[in-house]
Amino acid sequence: MAIIVSLILLISSAASSAAADGGYGFSVELIHRDFLKFPLFNASETHYQRIADALRRSISRGTVSPPDTGKAPIYTSGGAYVVKISLGTPPFSIVAIADTGSDIIWTQCKPCPNCYQQIAPMFDPSKSSTYKTVSCSSPTCSITGPGNSCSSNSVCEYSISYGDGSHSNGDIAVDTLTMDSTSGRPMAFPRTAIGCGHDNAGSFDSKVSGIVGLGHGSASLVQQMGPATGGKFSYCLAPIGNSNYSSYLNFGSNAIVSGSGAVSTPIYTGKGYYKVFYVLKIEAMSVGSNKYNFSSSSPFGTKGNIIIDSGTTLTFLQPDIFASFSEAISEVMDLKSTTSPIQTLEFCYESTTDDYKVPPVIAHFKGGKVNLKRENLFIRVADDVVCLAFVGNSEKNSMQIYGNIAQTNFLVGYNIKKSSVSFKPANCAAS
Repeated sequence: MAIIVSLILLISSAASSAAADGGYGFSVELIHRDFLKFPLFNASETHYQRIADALRRSISRGTVSPPDTGKAPIYTSGGAYVVKISLGTPPFSIVAIADTGSDIIWTQCKPCPNCYQQIAPMFDPSKSSTYKTVSCSSPTCSITGPGNSCSSNSVCEYSISYGDGSHSNGDIAVDTLTMDSTSGRPMAFPRTAIGCGHDNAGSFDSKVSGIVGLGHGSASLVQQMGPATGGKFSYCLAPIGNSNYSSYLNFGSNAIVSGSGAVSTPIYTGKGYYKVFYVLKIEAMSVGSNKYNFSSSSPFGTKGNIIIDSGTTLTFLQPDIFASFSEAISEVMDLKSTTSPIQTLEFCYESTTDDYKVPPVIAHFKGGKVNLKRENLFIRVADDVVCLAFVGNSEKNSMQIYGNIAQTNFLVGYNIKKSSVSFKPANCAAS
């Protein structure tokens, strides 16, 4: 989103040895922020209020342009999936967005003279015996982004800006990060580099405490775990809805995506601002027998032209492709068109059931075709309205994003060492 920080995994020496060759794996629960199991689930909100909020956040996220400064990018929730982690000793639990579109791990910290409203208790670093701020001369300071500065007492400080004016500022520190795993054994990672935010404002969500960056940069969780993951992680996202299903975030040998139906596409490393993203190359979208090819132009400074992002709900396409793609879908939909209760969603239809037919749609990535199903194409926004979960960017050279609805019911695996992302159809709500 070559780790410099030395990390010690608190597992047996046998497990450590297995991790070094990629033979060790573990999984943690991944919950959509609007599922019933979300720790701060708001029962007073209706299902469609939560859907509307998620889509509005997604639209804001997808339309933000890169800032003019050289600061590392980081994003707010946007209808994303969350993980429960703990920081410090003794462990202090927080809920954070699992985000492949950013790399820094950060949370709001006391004292916080300028913090956004947060429902859950805030992390207090003074109560952690393993918390330590990072000096400006430390190599750890350099891996967490070009937006860092040095305080008057030589503490490394991060400053992250958004195109819409939102920001997060604070200290770079190291502390123990702990995750519960599906094996029942907590996984502890000492001296993990984190951002301790003391000044955070803008369009942040009160239901979450921060971000767990899973991006391509050196500060991301998967990079900092080092040998424990073998450079591999995966997830299987259960569909958005009023559901109690969990997804899982898998690491190491648990994260291998292979077998019948699996396809892989290369990861391209972006330049400058885009370095933290997993950039893929989407060559075309097809609807039935109609195929719409993407242009070769890219804002990423690489051969790739779209980022894959677990933290964005909708999929954003360049305007000319979206116009052709959406029109082709509308021509074959056997449903009555209607207006959307959510602004910006253009292609909506009347339907009270979820057994309506959709045309065959394929995302043609370099190296493999991904067949999209109904739940990847449409989202229910009212009892009698479904809308296309794709939107067009306002400008031709805007960043294209492959969002999490398009990834629903696929096992999505990232292999950083081999620079590839794999997709395999799955029933992610089966577990």
